[in-house]
Amino acid sequence: MFRLDYISCLLTVVSTVMIGRRNWHGWIVAGINSAIICVIGLQTSQSGFIPANLFCMGIYGYNLRKWRQTD
Repeated sequence: MFRLDYISCLLTVVSTVMIGRRNWHGWIVAGINSAIICVIGLQTSQSGFIPANLFCMGIYGYNLRKWRQTD
């Protein structure tokens, strides 16, 4: 089985670097990472991760739309 925590760690670093370089694809990677964190929250019965990361995915979508309008 994949270690979702390691995958999430890698995606966090990659998305942060991409967004820091003003690459809008970083928001997509961050959204995928948030979805993985929701799965981790379900698997570990830590339901607090779920609403926080759903909120983050909404923010990522908003930011992605704004960044794409300025390109």
